Formats: sequence, structure tokens, C-alpha cells
Amino acid sequence: MSGVLHINKQGVRHTLTLTRPDKMNALSAELVDALLAALDDAEAQGAKLIVLKGEGKNFSAGFDFGDWQAQSEGDLLLRFVRIETLLQRLAASPCLTVGLAHGRNFGAGVDVFGACKWRISAPDATFRMPGLKFGLVLGTRRFAALVGAERARAVLEQAATFSAEEALRDGFATRLAVTEEWPELEQQALETATALTDASRIQLYAALSQETPDTDLARLVRSAAAPGLKDRVAAYLQAR
Repeated sequence: MSGVLHINKQGVRHTLTLTRPDKMNALSAELVDALLAALDDAEAQGAKLIVLKGEGKNFSAGFDFGDWQAQSEGDLLLRFVRIETLLQRLAASPCLTVGLAHGRNFGAGVDVFGACKWRISAPDATFRMPGLKFGLVLGTRRFAALVGAERARAVLEQAATFSAEEALRDGFATRLAVTEEWPELEQQALETATALTDASRIQLYAALSQETPDTDLARLVRSAAAPGLKDRVAAYLQAR
């Protein structure tokens, strides 16, 4: 457990709860590191199910811009790389990963939800990915793999907010459920995660994977490494 992430271990189920409600669970460097460590620990301990949720009013507001002015462009680039690493670890996990989203969710927080295998959204949830407003290509290919290239282009060109119903229609969410139903769905996920042997589950996920980790990382780095990253972030935040 850390101040930014609560970890609840119940046998082969590990529940990771983002605990920065005062910051809308924005992804600080500390939180991203804690999530990566928790994923490593879960797999080392033989977890079969990893559940991600957020404390407070939402799942996650994405990248934490709280202290961005004090950081160099290299520092910001490293933080984006660490987030991409987190997305790849989630998407390639041998565990069944379940994302539970509610409230208003943005940017990399939406990408974390999208990297999970089960993506359960509360009916009140909304999603927006504005990264391209400051030139960042993060989670783009994975989003398109879920919703289709044409729909992804339409959403990302406008940095449009989309609802839970639209997320379900497009395939970004796999199910809508009010928060009171989440415990029952977590139990269903546990039963699913334990229905196969570890070897069979790992082989299934590997066979179905559409991940292209090296390409995704290269696209992110090229987009973030273009000179003027801090100017682009400043312009985005001012317009926001």
C-alpha cells in the first residue's frame, strides 16, 4: 500500500484502487510507479485477476500536470514513456485485468481503462482523450483496435467526449453496470480467471493479442520528443 494506491489481495484476486481523489486520481509519477510495481508483484505472487478502480468521483483524470512547469522536456518525456510502459504491461498481462470506470475520465486514465481485458463502465461515466492537442500519440493504436479506425479518427481529431453508452456501442467498454453491481461482476471475473489453467489462459491471451509494443513506444517517443513539448502543453492547458 502507498499513499496513492491501495492494494487489496484476496487470494488470486488483487484489487488496485487509485487513491488520489483530491486530484481526480490523476497519474502522477509516483502513482504510475506504484501501479507498475503492483502489477509485477501480482504476477510474481500468482494472481489470476487484477481489478483496477478509482476512489472518489471518477476513475482517473489522466496525466497529472500539477508540477509540469518545474520539469524539463526530458522529464516529461520519461513520464510519458513510463505511462506507455504501464499500458503495455496491462495489455500483455497473463492475468485477467478488469477496469471499473465511473465519473469523468481523461487522457491516459482512459488509456489505462482501455488496456484492460474487461472494461466495465458505470452509466454515468464519460471519456475524453485530448493528448493530440499537444501532439502526443499515446494509446492511439490500441483505441483504434477496439473501436475501429474510422471511429477512432472521428473521436481523436476532435478530442471529443463520449458517453458510457457510446463506449459500449463502439466496443470500448465491454459492459455497463452501476457501481452496486460491481462486486458481483468482480466475482464473475474471478470465476472466469480461474476456469482455465494458468498455461491455457496465458496461451489464449497471447494468441488473441494485437499488441505492437515497440511500434507503439516509438510513435509515442517521436511525438513527445518533437521540440517545444512544454510550449505545446502550455498552449493546451491555457485553451482548456
